[in-house]
Amino acid sequence: MQLFSHDHVQVHRHGNARRRFLKTLSASALAAGTFNFRDLMCLQAAELRKQGKSMILLWMQGGPSQMETFDPKPGTENGGQTKAISTATPGIQVAEGWENTAKVMNDIALIRSMTNREGNHQRAAYQLHTGYIPSGSVKHPALAANLAKELADPEQTLPAVVSVGPTYGAGFLGVDYEPFVVQRPGETPNNVASAVNENRYKKRLGLLDELEGDFAKRGGRNVVDSHRRLYSKASRMVLSSDADAFDSSSEPAALKANYGDSAFGKGCLLARRLVEAGVTFVEVRSNGWDTHDNIFERVSNNAAQVDPGMGTLIADLKQRGMLENTLVVWMGEFGRTPRINARGGRDHYPRCFNVAMAGSGVKGGQVIGSSTDNGASVKENPVTVPDLFCSICHSLGVNPETENISPLGRPMKIVDGGTVVDQLFTGS
Repeated sequence: MQLFSHDHVQVHRHGNARRRFLKTLSASALAAGTFNFRDLMCLQAAELRKQGKSMILLWMQGGPSQMETFDPKPGTENGGQTKAISTATPGIQVAEGWENTAKVMNDIALIRSMTNREGNHQRAAYQLHTGYIPSGSVKHPALAANLAKELADPEQTLPAVVSVGPTYGAGFLGVDYEPFVVQRPGETPNNVASAVNENRYKKRLGLLDELEGDFAKRGGRNVVDSHRRLYSKASRMVLSSDADAFDSSSEPAALKANYGDSAFGKGCLLARRLVEAGVTFVEVRSNGWDTHDNIFERVSNNAAQVDPGMGTLIADLKQRGMLENTLVVWMGEFGRTPRINARGGRDHYPRCFNVAMAGSGVKGGQVIGSSTDNGASVKENPVTVPDLFCSICHSLGVNPETENISPLGRPMKIVDGGTVVDQLFTGS
C-alpha cells in the first residue's frame, strides 16, 4: 500500500480499503438498525474522496490537427510534409516534433477515432468541457466542476478546480466549484498573497461580514450567501501555507528545464504540484491551434512548447507514484480537415480527430480506433464525446449517471448517454 502525505492530508491509495470500510460499517450499522440507503450514498461519496483521484486536462484551444499530432499520414497527399517518428511502443508512430511524448507512449492510450458534429469553436469547446450542447435555458457545469463535486475534499484549503488560463465555470453547481484561474503559472498569484498581516486581514473580513449582513436583511440573502462562501474559501487559502503549492521556485532547475520555460510548460509543472497538494482538477491551456494557414510551421511552434510539458508531466507523475491516481487528458474541441487548403492550412473538422489519455487505470501503449488512409473519416471503433466523458468518469471512479438538479428543477446527469470505452482499461 502506498501512502501519499501532504501538509494536512494523508490519502490512502488502495481500492480494498473502501470495500473493507463499507463492509465493516455496514454490518455494524445494520445491526444497530440505523443504516439506510442515503447513509450508504454518503459513505460511498466520502470514501470516493479518500481515493485521491484527480485529473489534469491539457487543452489545445482552437482544434489541433490530428495529422500533425498523433495520427500522421506520411507519404499521402493529405498528410502533407509532416513526418512520423517512432515511439517507445513498437508499432505506434506520432508526428515529428512530439519526441518527448513519444518517450512515454507506453503510458499513453491514443484514441484516433473521436467523432462529433460540432464544428463551431464556441459550441464545440463548450461541449468538450461540459458534455452538453449549449442551451439558452441552462448554464451547464463543466466536467471539472462535476468531478470536483464528487471527488474533492470539502475541507481542502486549496480550490477544487484550478485553470491555467480561462475556462468554463461551475454553471448551476455554484461558487463552491468555480475554477481558480491562474495567469502566471509558477508564481504565487497576486490575489492569493496577502498584503497585510493576518490579524488585520481578519478584521477586514469582519467588517465585510457586517456590511453584507445589512444587505442580506434588505433582501440580498442569496447573493450574500454565495459571496460569503466564495470569500470563506478564498480566505482559508490566503491564510494557509497550502498556497505555497502555486510557487514552483523550489523545484530543481533541471526539472523545470525539462518542463520548458514556456507558459504551458510552467503550467504543467504547476499542475503536478497542485495535484500533489490535493487539488482535484487542473486545466492547462495552450492557444494557437486554429491553424487555417501555415499549419506546418505553426504546429511545430506549438508542439515545441506542449511536447516537453506533456512528456515531462507524465514521466514526473509516474516517477512520484502519482500517475496511477491522476488522469491526464490531451485534447481540443475538434480536429482539422484532411485536405490542406489554399493557404497551407487545415480547417475545422469534427468528423474524425484524436485524443490522448494516460494514468488512473488507462492502459498505455495502445491505439483505440483508426481513421481511413486519407483521414477523412473513422475507419473502426468510433468514440463519441459522451463515450469519452463516460470513460473519464470510469477512470476516476465517478458514476456518470449521477444527477444534479438544474435551476429549472430538471435532473441532469454528469454525462448524458455514452458508454465506457473498455479497451482504454483492458488493452484489448
